Amino acid sequence: MRLKIHITGAVQGVGFRPFVYRLAEEAGLRGYVLNDTNGVLIEVEGEKQELDRFLIRIDIEKPEISKIYGMQHSFLEEAGYKDFKIRESEGQGERRVSILPDIAICDECSKEIDDPDNRRFEYPFTNCTNCGPRFTIIEEIPYDRQNTSMKNFNMCPECWTEYSHVLDRRFHAQPDACHSCGPWVSLYDAKGNSMFDKEGAIERAVDLIKEGDIVAVKGIGGYHLICDAMNEDAVVRLRKRKQREEKPMAVMFPDMEGIKAAAIINDLEERAINSVERPIVIVQKKEGNSIARSVSEGNSTLGVFLPYTPLHRILLSKLKGPVIATSANMTDEPIASHEKDAFSRLEGIADGFLAHNREIFRRCDDSVVRIIAERQVPVRRSRGFAPLPVILPFKLKVPVLALGSYMNNTIAVGIDDKVYLSQHIGDLDTPLAVDFYEETIDDFLRLFDIKPGIVVSDLHPGYHSTKFGERHFGKRLKKVQHHYAHILSCMAENDMPEDAEVIGMAFDGTGYGTDNTIWGSEVMIASYRGFKRAFHLQPYKLPGGDMAVKEPWRTALSLLYSTFGEKSLDMECMAIPEKEKAFLIEMMKKDINSPLTTSMGRLFDGVGAMIGLNQRVSYHAQAAIALEQLALRSGEGGSYPVVVKSSMIGHMPLIKGIV
Repeated sequence: MRLKIHITGAVQGVGFRPFVYRLAEEAGLRGYVLNDTNGVLIEVEGEKQELDRFLIRIDIEKPEISKIYGMQHSFLEEAGYKDFKIRESEGQGERRVSILPDIAICDECSKEIDDPDNRRFEYPFTNCTNCGPRFTIIEEIPYDRQNTSMKNFNMCPECWTEYSHVLDRRFHAQPDACHSCGPWVSLYDAKGNSMFDKEGAIERAVDLIKEGDIVAVKGIGGYHLICDAMNEDAVVRLRKRKQREEKPMAVMFPDMEGIKAAAIINDLEERAINSVERPIVIVQKKEGNSIARSVSEGNSTLGVFLPYTPLHRILLSKLKGPVIATSANMTDEPIASHEKDAFSRLEGIADGFLAHNREIFRRCDDSVVRIIAERQVPVRRSRGFAPLPVILPFKLKVPVLALGSYMNNTIAVGIDDKVYLSQHIGDLDTPLAVDFYEETIDDFLRLFDIKPGIVVSDLHPGYHSTKFGERHFGKRLKKVQHHYAHILSCMAENDMPEDAEVIGMAFDGTGYGTDNTIWGSEVMIASYRGFKRAFHLQPYKLPGGDMAVKEPWRTALSLLYSTFGEKSLDMECMAIPEKEKAFLIEMMKKDINSPLTTSMGRLFDGVGAMIGLNQRVSYHAQAAIALEQLALRSGEGGSYPVVVKSSMIGHMPLIKGIV
């Protein structure tokens, strides 16, 4: 009897074919396994009892980092196979395979690069089927070496032996390489002139960092700007050059012991730090730690992570201390990923460049997570997670392209019951960010081989994403209200069934409402088919419009004026410039550049400014974070009154209580 199995999911690049081969050999089955554009195709022949057992074992014993989303099988007449083989991949047909994210270096590969007697000692591109680059090096599906940025590196005899041996953990590991045949690193000076190659490049880069210099290091998804995290002068210099005034920066540590010396972490945080995704994890700082003050000044938390590539591991082991590892870009620009781009954009920022000659096909920033209420919550979902899908409780009738919003943009493509999320793109504030955004849309449509029947954008008419949809997709474009989209994403993420109806709360800084005002404190009765706006803050004005986002004292004045009227002119508030008061109140009276909003985020900003925290901000949510930090330090609890009338939540009693 012959059993035909088709498996869909993240099953390419994880050692799935070798795993199937070993199962078949153990069971004495004949047939083949291959990669196709949908996943993995298997045909095996043998006794019915053995075939049934084989089917069960695939699901139970599958490789740890693989993800099976569907497994269809049928029993057929025998075809007369003589043995079991791994066949060449099939590249024809619709592309429905789930591409794996980049995976942090595994324990086995770590031991090899740490071992002076191993042929891969300190080789910065060591990998196997359990770890290494995937998403950032794949050019086409299926996942085979000729479809990756490793296609120009021919394996040496030793690597080929590993790659060809079914019991080796590098059996069909597509990026397999070593010192003899694989990519190598090179060091360039601040002007992009070549200085050192291979081992000498890493040693000199270590010296530069120890001397207080800033080195741009090319990783899996782009460059990091790296400097000594304990050197205050180096950190201040990096901030000035990168134009990142106050936003906290992440710290990469050589090991968990270093993290525990600088931060207080619980078991869930430690598990997240050590996970195969290896994200930046936001944790509580320890008082008196050795990290430079300006890394996250005025903030009780610290973003920490461990080396996730062999190159980072080698670098950190030689430095024997923590480093700042922040995205290599100017603020609000995409991360640099190619040498020419890095030399141009990072001139004047980096004192040196530690590059390599393995091409990055798609740039990908580090992911950021936080443990909240014993649950891992993504702050930025990118490397290690993208482009894994969210599974829907229903099937889409046509392929869908979601264009994302303006801030912290990501895009997505929906196929059948899966939504494949892109890497972090960022705010669409600069021409380079817009270029990256449009490149990512083209890349996903090509990679997943779809022509969207429906395209979805935000409701805001001024967003680049909305204008892009109108310009390129016309009648296929559907516009969805911003906060309803937030609630829908929560429903999908939490596996809510197709007929679910929820009370959803979406609190943020801004989102265009169906009444053409700025929403941001929405309580909705929502389902997958629509929503009803149930409650929201009483609207207040933002004098100066977008300027109120950058200067929270403007919102503070608006909240005081909406609560106390003309009396607010006589109220002392250290955050509000006296000479501006009368002018801005007159603006609000005459509705001059003072749009209405129900934003919860702006309310937090305004209250923070009201009590003397941030008059101006340099990054998203800075004022609200400062207010949170103050509340945490106080250690006190309590509440302020609000009045709910009809669908409005009146903030005036709250403001009176604070004042």
